[in-house]
Amino acid sequence: MQNMEVERVFIGAGCNRVVNNVSWGASGLVSFGAQNAVAIFCPKTAQILTTLPGHKASVNCTLWLPNSKFAFKAKQLEQHFLLSGDAEGVIILWEYSLVDAKWRYVLQVPQAHKKGVTCITAIMVSQQEAVFASASSDGTVNVWEVVFPSTRGGDCKLSCSDSLFVGQKPMVALSLAELPGNSKQLVLAMGGLDNKIHLYCGERNGKFLRACELKAHTDWIRSLDLSLPVYVNGETSLLLVSSSQDKGIRIWKMTLQDSSASNKKQQTSLASYIKGPVLVAGSSSYQISMESLLIGHEDWVYSVEWQPPSTSSVEGIECFQPQSILSASMDKTMLIWQPEKTTGIWMNVVTVGELSHCALGFYGGHWSPNADSILAHGYGGSFHLWKNVGIEYDDWKPQKVPSGHFAAVSDIAWARCGEYMMSVSHDQTTRVFSPWLNNTSVENEESWHEIARPQVHGHDINCVTVIKGKGNHRFVGGADEKVARVFESPLSFLKTLSHVTSDNSSFSADIQADVQILGANMSALGLSQKPIYVQAASTPTDRSNTEGFDTLETVPEAVPVVLTEPPIEEQLAWHTLWPESHKLYGHGNELFSLCCDHDGKLVASSCKAQSAPVAEIWLWQVGSWKSVGRLQSHSLTVTQMEFSHDNQYLLAVSRDRHFSVFQINHKGTDEINYQLVAKQEAHKRIIWSCSWNPFGHEFATGSRDKTVKIWAVETETSVKLLLTLPPFKSSVTALSWLGIDSHSNRGLLAVGMENGLIELWNLNSRGGDGHLSVQNASPAVKFDPFLCHVSTVQRLSWRKPQKSEDSETVQLASCGADHCVRIFSVTIT
Repeated sequence: MQNMEVERVFIGAGCNRVVNNVSWGASGLVSFGAQNAVAIFCPKTAQILTTLPGHKASVNCTLWLPNSKFAFKAKQLEQHFLLSGDAEGVIILWEYSLVDAKWRYVLQVPQAHKKGVTCITAIMVSQQEAVFASASSDGTVNVWEVVFPSTRGGDCKLSCSDSLFVGQKPMVALSLAELPGNSKQLVLAMGGLDNKIHLYCGERNGKFLRACELKAHTDWIRSLDLSLPVYVNGETSLLLVSSSQDKGIRIWKMTLQDSSASNKKQQTSLASYIKGPVLVAGSSSYQISMESLLIGHEDWVYSVEWQPPSTSSVEGIECFQPQSILSASMDKTMLIWQPEKTTGIWMNVVTVGELSHCALGFYGGHWSPNADSILAHGYGGSFHLWKNVGIEYDDWKPQKVPSGHFAAVSDIAWARCGEYMMSVSHDQTTRVFSPWLNNTSVENEESWHEIARPQVHGHDINCVTVIKGKGNHRFVGGADEKVARVFESPLSFLKTLSHVTSDNSSFSADIQADVQILGANMSALGLSQKPIYVQAASTPTDRSNTEGFDTLETVPEAVPVVLTEPPIEEQLAWHTLWPESHKLYGHGNELFSLCCDHDGKLVASSCKAQSAPVAEIWLWQVGSWKSVGRLQSHSLTVTQMEFSHDNQYLLAVSRDRHFSVFQINHKGTDEINYQLVAKQEAHKRIIWSCSWNPFGHEFATGSRDKTVKIWAVETETSVKLLLTLPPFKSSVTALSWLGIDSHSNRGLLAVGMENGLIELWNLNSRGGDGHLSVQNASPAVKFDPFLCHVSTVQRLSWRKPQKSEDSETVQLASCGADHCVRIFSVTIT
C-alpha cells in the first residue's frame, strides 16, 4: 500500500438564496451557507477555503463571534467562533483557530427550534463572553449566554437566558445591544411579519421583558441593527436602523434621560415633535424618537448595517460609532448613507451595483471589519464585492469573488487536454473553471476561478460531455428537455484560454483563424443562444426594434471580450456565452446522461425512461450530428454510459439494475455496426455509476445497494465478475477509474457516496493474465469529511495525469448535490 496525500485544490459553490445567510468575521473571513454546508471564503484570495459538515438541512444563517462589528474587541483573540442555523431549527457552534487555520465542531445548541432558523444576532460582552439570540419560523426567540474557553479546544459554557414566544407572526430580524449608562441591561430589538419593531429589555442572564413597540413601517421588517452608544452634545444615545419591504429605511434614536433634569423644559426642535415611546430598563429610561427616514431604494430593502466601529482617540472610550449605514435591496443596488455635515440630513453618498443585469436583487450587504470593502450576495447565488481604492475621495471598484452553482451540480467533464473543467447544474447554467496563473504572487501559484459561463438556460441541466479529438472546443449538454444541444467555443474564449494556460501548444493559431464567431447572445426566453459573428461585432445592432415589441426585461447585448484576469459575475453572466451550433432531436423524454468516445467521433445519449422503447441509447456522429444508431437493451432510465478507452465497447448502467456492454465497430465514414455483447443483472438496487479501466476491458459498477463490483469482458459474448469490494456505509453514486501503470495493470478507483464521502481503492492485478483478482483490491485512502461533500456525490472524474519526478500527482474533480464543485490533488508516492 502506497502513501497517499490528499489536498484540497479548489471549491466552487454559490450562496444559499436567503436573507441573513452571510457573515463577515473579525478574522477577515466570510461565512455563508451552501446547501447543507457552511462555507468559508477569504476575500483577499477570492477562494473558498473549506466547508463545514454537520447540518442535515439547508443552512439559513451564519454569524461570526466576533463579526466585523466587534472586530475592535478581537485584537488578542486566538480562537474565533461561528454560529450556523439551518432550515430544521438546528444551531451549531464552530471554533476556528487563527494560529493553524483549523476548524472544530464545538456543540449543537440544545432545545433546537421546531422550524427553520430565520436570524441570529449576537454581542460580544467581553473577549470571553457573548450573548446571542435566534429567531425561528416557529414563533420563538431564544436568548443564550455563552462563555468561551480560555484555551483552545476547551469546553464552551452555554446557558439559555430566556425563550420568548412572539406569536403567530414570526420574527425575521433581530439585533442586540448593551444599553448606554447601564451596561448590565441589554436591549433586544426584533421585527417581522407584523410590521412593528418590538423592544425587549433584560439582564444578561435574566428574563427579557417587553418594553415597547415602534410602529411606522407599512410592510414586513427585514433587517435591524443597533449601533454602539453615540455621545453628542452631552447626550448619550443608541441608534437603531430598520429596513422593510415598504422600501424605506428608518433611523430611531434612544436617548438616555437624565433623571435629575427630567423637569427641565425641553428645547423645541424638529426631533421633539416626533417623540416616540419611552423605554424603561431597570433604573434608566430612554426617550425614543424617529431620527430620519431614508428613501432611495425602489424595491424591498433586505439588509441594513452600521459601519463597524473605529478605534477612538478619546480617552476612556475604546471606539466610536461612525455615522454611516450600508443598505442592500432587491432593486440590485447597495447604498451607503451618511448625514450631511452642515444640515445633518442623511443622504445617499455611494451607490454600487446598479449597472448589473445579472444580480436580480441583493439579499444582504456587509461591511468588512475595517470598512474599506462591502460585500453583497444576490439572487443568483453570486457574491459582489467592492473595495474603496480611492485615496483622497471614495472610489469603489468591483473585486474578484468566489463563485459557483446555487443548486445541485449534476455532471462534470474535463477538457480534452485537462486545461479546464466544465460543470452543469440544476441552477440551469454550464460553467467553466480553470487554473489561472497568478503572476502577482512570488511563487507563481495557480488559483482556480470560474472563467466562463457557456450556457445560461431555461431548464435544469442534467448532463454534459466534452467532445474529444481535434478541432475547436465543443460540448454537448442535456437538460430537462427532449433535445441535446451542441455548443462550440467562440473566439473570445479561445483567446482567454491562451492567457490562462502557460503553454499555448493546444491552441494553434489556425483553429483561432477558422473560428468566425466571437461570442453569443442570450435569447429572450433563455433557451437558444445566438452567435455573434466577428464581422458583425463591430457594428452594434438595435435589438429592441427587431423583436417587434419592447419586452419588460430587455436582454442586454453581449459584449464578448478576451479576459486578461479572472472575470467577475457581471462579465460571466452575459459576456462569456458560447453559441449553440446544433440540436439533437430524437429522445421522447428529458435527457439524463451523455458520453463521448475517446476519438471524438461518436456521442451517446439517454433519457429518463419507464419503458424499453424510451430507454434506448442514441448514437450521434460528431460533425454531421446525424443519428447513427439506437441501442436497445434496458427497460428503465440509463443512468450512466462510458466508452472503453480503445472505443471498442460502450458500457451502460441503468435503473433496471442491469448493465449492458455493446461492441461498436466503425465501418467506413458514416456507418456504425453495433451489437449487444452482454447484459446482466449486476446489483440488487439501481446502478448509479460505472467506469472503465483505462488499460483494459475491466470495468466497475456502483449501486444503491452499497456495493462496487469489478467485471471483465472475457470474450466477445461474456462478462465475468472478478470481485466485489466490501460493502460501503452508504449508496455508491459515483465512480472513476484512474490507470497508474499499464504494465502491471495497476489502478486507483475513486468511489463517491450518497453521504458525500469519497474513498480511493487500489486495484492491482495478479500474475500474467492481466486480469484483476480478489485479494488485490485494498483501501488506499478515505478523504477527511472536512474535505468532502456534505450530500450526494453526483460525479467523479480524474484529470489527465501530469507526471513529476519520483511521485505522481493527479487531480480528481467531483461535484455534488451540495452545490459544490471540488478539485483534489492526490499524491501517490
